[in-house]
Amino acid sequence: MRKFWLSIMSVMLTVSVLGIAALNVGAESVNKDVKLSEEQVNEMSSLQQEAFDQRKAIINKYVEYGVFSEEKGEKMISHLEERYTKLEANGFIPKWDKKHKKHKRDDS
Repeated sequence: MRKFWLSIMSVMLTVSVLGIAALNVGAESVNKDVKLSEEQVNEMSSLQQEAFDQRKAIINKYVEYGVFSEEKGEKMISHLEERYTKLEANGFIPKWDKKHKKHKRDDS
C-alpha cells in the first residue's frame, strides 16, 4: 500500500511541475514587432469601439441602479477612454510586457 501512495504522489508532483513549465513557455509567445494592415486596423478599431461602448453602457446601468456612484462611474469611463486612446495610438496592438504595479485601493 505504501508503494501505491508513493507512486501516486510522484505522478502528482511530475504533473504539477510539467504544468507550471508549460505555462511559462506560453507566456513568451507574443510577437512584439507586428504591424497590422490598414484593413486589420480598421477591423480592430470597430471591434474595440463596440467593446468600449458595451462596457460604457454596463457602467451607466450600474450607476442608474445605484451600484456605483456617479463619480465612480465617470472615473471608470474616463479610465476606459484612456485605455482606448493608448490602444489606438499603438495601432491596436496591446502592450503585454509592462511590469505590474500595486495600485492604491479606492473603495468609494
